[in-house]
Amino acid sequence: MEQTHTTHNGVAATPGAQRRVLVVEDDATIVDAVSARLRAEGFLVQTALDGPAAVDAAEAWQPDLMVLDIMLPGFDGLEVCRRVQAQRPVPVLMLTARDDETDMLVGLGVGADDYMTKPFSMRELAARVHVLLRRVERAALAAVTPRSGILRLGELEIDHAQRRVRVRADDVHLTPTEFDLLVCLANTPRAVLSREQLLAEVWDWADASGTRTVDSHIKALRRKIGAERIRTVHGVGYALETPAP
Repeated sequence: MEQTHTTHNGVAATPGAQRRVLVVEDDATIVDAVSARLRAEGFLVQTALDGPAAVDAAEAWQPDLMVLDIMLPGFDGLEVCRRVQAQRPVPVLMLTARDDETDMLVGLGVGADDYMTKPFSMRELAARVHVLLRRVERAALAAVTPRSGILRLGELEIDHAQRRVRVRADDVHLTPTEFDLLVCLANTPRAVLSREQLLAEVWDWADASGTRTVDSHIKALRRKIGAERIRTVHGVGYALETPAP
């Protein structure tokens, strides 16, 4: 039976008044610390300690967001992400113990929206959770807000209303973060946007320590829409390439 939690200001909140976060991590110390911080931020929190329990909890509890460790007993966080995303789209903040870009790219490839490398600050984790949920809210609003036209840049087509992307008329599946990143670049095609600009626009996060996140998402986006469509300006940032007029 679902419980009502008490927020940090002592006010009891019903499930309808709070967003649900499922924390999946097999380290009890990290689980306790993350859960305590998120509850203090006003979230309803449930936890799972292994892969199978995480999938079951996600199906039964329908969280608004998951904080998901990659290394788990049973089966790993990547498989959890695949199974949960097959049921319903859920924003995922993935945790990895290694500063390994391969882990990050694979995580983004199976549907994670963002990642953090251990050790991490609880302040930054809470901020990332808030940002991901705001992005979901913006996406839901955009879906019901009429916006005229479809942006076409050569063989790349961006449908803002449906949040769909096509390359050569083939649908390309993007995560909400990847879509917002592509739109940010497409709003000023050929213009170079710095990592810090992209971090502020897409993630609402102004800390330069997060620029590695931008790089990993750019690599994931290139894999899906074609590497040649995003130009790297070394030491500066990225630009979306478009056909010559």
